[in-house]
Amino acid sequence: MAAISFLGDLIQTISDRGRDLISFGRSDLARAASAADLAKLCEDLISRRGEASGVALARLILDRYALLPEDERLAFLELVAAEFGADHAAVEEAIAAYRDEPSRARLGVLHEAAEPRSQELIRRLNLARGGTLALVRMREDLFVLRKRLKDRDASPDQRDAADSLDSDFEHLFASWFNRGFLVLRPIDWSTPADILEKIIRYEAVHEIADWDELRRRIEPPDRRCFAFFHPALLDEPLIFVEVALTSGIAPAIQPILAHERESVPARLATTAIFYSISNCQKGLAGVTFGNFLIKQVVEDLAREIPSLKTFVTLSPVPGFRTWLDRERRADAPQGLTREDVETLRLLDGDAWRNDKATCEAVRRAMLPAAAAYFLRAKNERGRPLDPVARFHLGNGARLERMNFLGDVSGKGMRQSYGLMVNYLYDLSAIEKNHETYANLGTVAASSAVSRELRSNLPPPRAVVLAEAG
Repeated sequence: MAAISFLGDLIQTISDRGRDLISFGRSDLARAASAADLAKLCEDLISRRGEASGVALARLILDRYALLPEDERLAFLELVAAEFGADHAAVEEAIAAYRDEPSRARLGVLHEAAEPRSQELIRRLNLARGGTLALVRMREDLFVLRKRLKDRDASPDQRDAADSLDSDFEHLFASWFNRGFLVLRPIDWSTPADILEKIIRYEAVHEIADWDELRRRIEPPDRRCFAFFHPALLDEPLIFVEVALTSGIAPAIQPILAHERESVPARLATTAIFYSISNCQKGLAGVTFGNFLIKQVVEDLAREIPSLKTFVTLSPVPGFRTWLDRERRADAPQGLTREDVETLRLLDGDAWRNDKATCEAVRRAMLPAAAAYFLRAKNERGRPLDPVARFHLGNGARLERMNFLGDVSGKGMRQSYGLMVNYLYDLSAIEKNHETYANLGTVAASSAVSRELRSNLPPPRAVVLAEAG
């Protein structure tokens, strides 16, 4: 950390000296800038060769950008998208030269010519102190711009330019935030308060209401929390996972989050349950962290607590209710018999949960539908519809168990009628499951899940059976 601080101070010194070289002072920073003014400064930045003046100018651009109102920030990004693409004339010239002489050198020239100028702009802006975080926030603005362009039915060229700029950000971020740079840190009650406050704010699965609730999640000996950090964002977690150490696979979230519960001595725990995984930086969407996080936490916990033999998630099913409601209205519902459809009409009211027999009837109709949702329902790429399923299956996990009324909170009922699932991370099968899913779209599922499929309906496509552990 000291070395990083030294480098940051060194860059700041270069920036301050560079500011003098390019005659920009504090008064210039305070002066209002328009989107067009900022775009001109960006042209100046990518044309400069001096390191000191470039660092200073990059900092000035980012500072001025932060002071702009949202509409001006979006206008600036639209200008960058439109004006900082590749030089088409240079690309055509490089293509012609390569055709005349297909050499590695000319291929390199072609590659350089084809790169959008926006990528070089982003790289140079990143030289400024705090540049990485500022660029992550800038990409969040770009998401807003892309939505506005879509909503106002902008021209295809405008939308394509904004999409291309977003691809530039994602391409560079994937390199800057690769696994080699990430640092795994445990989060506990001794973690600095500013980071703990961000854990509360960024929790995206099960809301943390206050500091007392946060303490219940990270201080007891049978609770763990881990987060990935990046050297350029020291106090900003990228992603974090909350873990419950238990004596078995939990079928519901409420007992895990209960205020009053009996703690399990960590040394006696047999199961680690990953019950919440939250991405913290919206501007890093599309950059993969979660698969590395879970696998490293599994390895670290297995070394720390030898009694742990089972590693599972307790996961939400965010798309299930929308899918089920659509299938209930369909002429040929997927995974449902006519009797199931009739029974599931009970979901249109609230009383079904209050009667044991009615609740059981709903369970018997819902679980086969849930099995079809996971094993049959596919998106346009032939992958499961559910985004959480795609994440864990892509990591090599196995769909282990479906839990009726696993989350009876308001959020749980709204997104899945309370359904939750367990994904099992079996260290001996992770790589095999990952390869078959990546190459064939094969869903690894336990026999318990597969048996829920209706036998009188067409068999599922691309399903592999595995006995529950």
